[in-house]
Amino acid sequence: MERVLIDLCRPHPVVLIAAVGVDLIAGDPVYAFHPIRIIGRLSSRLETMLRRAGADGYGGGIALFALLTAAALAGVLFCLVVAAALSAALVWLVQVFFAYSFLALGDLLRHVWRVEQALSAGDLGGARERISALVGRDVDRMDVAACRRAAIESLGENLTDGFTSPIAWYAVGGLPALVVFKVVSTMDSMVGYKTPRYLRFGWCGARLDDLMNYPTARATWLLIAAAAAILPSCSAAKALRAGLRQHAILPGPNSGWSEAATAGGIQRRLVGPIWMNGQLVTDVWIGDPRDPPAQTRSDVVRGLWLVTTSGLAATGLALAALMLSR
Repeated sequence: MERVLIDLCRPHPVVLIAAVGVDLIAGDPVYAFHPIRIIGRLSSRLETMLRRAGADGYGGGIALFALLTAAALAGVLFCLVVAAALSAALVWLVQVFFAYSFLALGDLLRHVWRVEQALSAGDLGGARERISALVGRDVDRMDVAACRRAAIESLGENLTDGFTSPIAWYAVGGLPALVVFKVVSTMDSMVGYKTPRYLRFGWCGARLDDLMNYPTARATWLLIAAAAAILPSCSAAKALRAGLRQHAILPGPNSGWSEAATAGGIQRRLVGPIWMNGQLVTDVWIGDPRDPPAQTRSDVVRGLWLVTTSGLAATGLALAALMLSR
């Protein structure tokens, strides 16, 4: 039985290709039984249970990770075992379904493009509403240029944890490693806040998220530079320089690498004035100081091409690793 489970969970190039293809084509539809939404609901219920039991500090956060990971892995393994008992084809479908469900590049690209469509149609209100799903800032203060900058920033920031990290962990450890990564990522988004309520309870999820994204964030920086080298109106040198010199400007140890590299790669400055709860929280810029701020439709299109190409390059590397290891 142990050998069967290992075989069912082992990463496979065909599964990865199919999962990435479905993600790019279908995006991330909203439905009640989406695996990430199930993990999120379970996380909320376990948090309530742990806090009621008095486990609302570091130990509670560690227990949340252990319980949530065990439940998620058990659910995926159960689905694979049932599928294996029915047909080999169903096993493939279940593997592709879970791998695809844990990727988020296609939906990110679509959402950014919907923001741009609204701006191109002169619908600033619609663009603000759409960008509010990607950023946590006062959108009512954002003009057209700020909306476009925020959209491009979201592309660069989310490329790592939404795509390159998941496929890297899948290539390393198959579905189990991918499930663990998504559990950690979900915990970070739900409890990984530096507030009195979550400072200790959310520590485990936040630190594990930092750890699991650490190598891929830096690899993504290099992939963005490589993609910029072959795309028109992009600069590999600026992507490398911005990522190396400016990654620490942005919060967290990881997201700044890909976001700053994206600014350098498309040769446009990003971020600028950001307001939250009526207060100006930053007026910093990233990218080459000699470049103009991102503000046009072509800037968004260039960002979409850069991130898409970087994601495909990451997929190619993961596939090559899987092929060589077989």
